Amino acid sequence: MTKLPLFAPLFVAVLVALVSLTAAEIKSLTISSDTRPMILFEKFGFTHTGHVTIRVSSVSVTSKQTPQLCVLESRYITPLFDFRSLSPPPKSTFNQSYPVSAPNEYSLFFANCAPDTTVSMDVHTEVYNLDPDGSRDYLSAGLTHLPSLFFVFSLAYLVFLGVWIYLCYTHKLSVHRIHILMAGLLLTKALNLICAAEDKHYVKVTGTAHGWDVLFYIFQFLRVVLLFTVIVLIGTGWSFEAILARKGKEGVDDCDPSSGFGQLGFRRDRSLRETSKTDGKAARNLAKLTLFRQFYIVVIGYLYFTRIVVFALKTIAAYKYQWVSNAAEETASLVFYMVMFYMFRPVERNEYLILDDEEEEAAEMALRDEEFEL
Repeated sequence: MTKLPLFAPLFVAVLVALVSLTAAEIKSLTISSDTRPMILFEKFGFTHTGHVTIRVSSVSVTSKQTPQLCVLESRYITPLFDFRSLSPPPKSTFNQSYPVSAPNEYSLFFANCAPDTTVSMDVHTEVYNLDPDGSRDYLSAGLTHLPSLFFVFSLAYLVFLGVWIYLCYTHKLSVHRIHILMAGLLLTKALNLICAAEDKHYVKVTGTAHGWDVLFYIFQFLRVVLLFTVIVLIGTGWSFEAILARKGKEGVDDCDPSSGFGQLGFRRDRSLRETSKTDGKAARNLAKLTLFRQFYIVVIGYLYFTRIVVFALKTIAAYKYQWVSNAAEETASLVFYMVMFYMFRPVERNEYLILDDEEEEAAEMALRDEEFEL
């Protein structure tokens, strides 16, 4: 057994080509008897004012043999310090800050090039950029605009909520339970964005979230649950219950309630098209089903955009423009909400929510005829 060999592990900054969304923070961790050859501490996008601060203490190394191959031999590695720079035992500490002269995205690693070597230590890292006024910005260069971005979108949703409440107030007779649930969805989305803005702001200023991340995840969960609840309830015709009898829901009977709106009644659609030329009631029901299919297409388009296009933007965007994927996702979400709320707004003649007197009479007559035939 040897202590602190000449081939001791180094802390290195690795330049990476792939860009991923990260939220940098001040981090402290304890490593105990670890044998991993590489330990990632942080990935961060630096400007020309970037700095890295590393403080190491309580270091203990136990090695059995000399290394063979080492990642430190790569030309893409920038060594910061090795264990020979530690203070003498028993303290074995190190505390140093390094300026970053070449702006780019780097990863801070601990590299252990001695096989079967266990390392124990307490590590505290800080990665940040300096603003023009000299203050520290603990968000990566591509994420520093996120607090403002999330706050602006939260204001947009609050305005949206105010407009929705106004519409519901001015069309009281057309308001149903689904509209109240949709208002709750807007409120939850706005609160989710406010928490996200505060989370990123505190990370930007102090390096830690101060509990805002917990609130963010709570409202994120509530928002997702409410969103899919609203979509499924609209698709299964729940919003009809205030104005239709249970047997009169012909506009949505083509949906399987167990799967939401996922399966459309194309056979009924074709039948309605064939009879719509002579039957006004069938034509109106066809219009309802057409609107529902349009809503289905909007939902699928939104899901594909936020899962595929946004992911592509995160992958291909340069590290300085990581915020673009967030802006695209929030813009798509806002547009989707506006389209959905417009299609099912509380108005007197919404063809999806309203069945006129003629249709009600025709439905009642059809039901009586069916009962008579039985």
